[in-house]
Amino acid sequence: MTDTIVRIASSGEGVTADGRHARLAAPGDTLTAEGLVVPGPHHAVPPCRHFPKCGGCQIQHVDDAAFAEFLVQRISGALTAQALTPPPFAAPILTPPESRRRASLRAERSGKRMVIGFNEGRSHDIVDLSMCSILHPALFALIAPLRTLLLPLVRDKKSAGVRLTLVDQGVDVLLDKVKIEGLAAIESINDFAREHKLARLSIEDADGFQPYWEPEPATVTLGGVAVPFPAGGFLQATAEGEAALLARVKEIVGDAPTVIDLFAGIGTFGLPLSQHARVMAVEGARPAATALKLGSGRAQRLIAVELRDLFRRPMEVTELNRFGAIVLDPPRAGAWEQMAALAACTAKRIAYVSCNPATFARDAKVLIDAGWALVGITPVGQFRWSTHVELVAEFSR
Repeated sequence: MTDTIVRIASSGEGVTADGRHARLAAPGDTLTAEGLVVPGPHHAVPPCRHFPKCGGCQIQHVDDAAFAEFLVQRISGALTAQALTPPPFAAPILTPPESRRRASLRAERSGKRMVIGFNEGRSHDIVDLSMCSILHPALFALIAPLRTLLLPLVRDKKSAGVRLTLVDQGVDVLLDKVKIEGLAAIESINDFAREHKLARLSIEDADGFQPYWEPEPATVTLGGVAVPFPAGGFLQATAEGEAALLARVKEIVGDAPTVIDLFAGIGTFGLPLSQHARVMAVEGARPAATALKLGSGRAQRLIAVELRDLFRRPMEVTELNRFGAIVLDPPRAGAWEQMAALAACTAKRIAYVSCNPATFARDAKVLIDAGWALVGITPVGQFRWSTHVELVAEFSR
């Protein structure tokens, strides 16, 4: 029926069979002649009072079944755009509400008022969070106290950045565009960190990240190894999402005795895999590579770490041929520069973890055209109620 919503677009809008778009429409909803949305079986009541104004979520108005189908359709559509036949899909894995363990927020001062939250959708205005259905409670608990802390540290009509990450020791707080002038400001930061039992509090300035409070080194545990966590470092958004991605990667790698982990980060996949295989981890960011090297060295894991920019100097075919399985988790831009060597190497299995269906499909075409088989895909909705899609794909010879 042309007035029925049949899918969700990449922007989060509902789309009818004849191509009309409607905001806040779910599959199964119908549109009246005036363009009003009549809720259908997959239309859900948004749990957060800030939706849809807050840009942290785009599709809180759909149920889990529709959200899962959205993930599959996004990936299938990207593959079809590359003239590829979508493989079998495993059941999409959705992370629970209030599980986001890292977040980048904005803070802005207006007179004696400080607002902290996500930007509004398609706007620079900030939604001042009074609740949040996606943030881990340990992160949300800091929002109100941070308003008080930041008020004297941010100039009127100016904004600052707030990055929160849940690590082994508690919450790691990173602030930028704040002014720390005088002993009183330093004492207020230390008092705040002590009172709220922070793992670390750092300020980003022209010289990089300056830790003001860190009673003990901040770490994250990966594969049983406590890895130093660099200020501003990358961590999978949720523990549940990380576990889902890792479980599928382990299945694909199987019993391969040697594994190379490309775009390894601080060892999300490499460290757990090193429990049963010899692993080479390749990472282009020095802080992450250094952290992985320190953590794996202390734990005496069979993992070699190489600092290498895979965009400027991708691995050669002869280097890749030494490994039985390959894992890669590139940034949103994908791994285009690395694909030719991956396509030509003699490894038997590839686990490709992606956060961008479009660049994944582009890269997958290179492998498939070279004779690799795309065996299956597991969609992961790590960013609940968001249009952000992640996946793990299995390739084999």
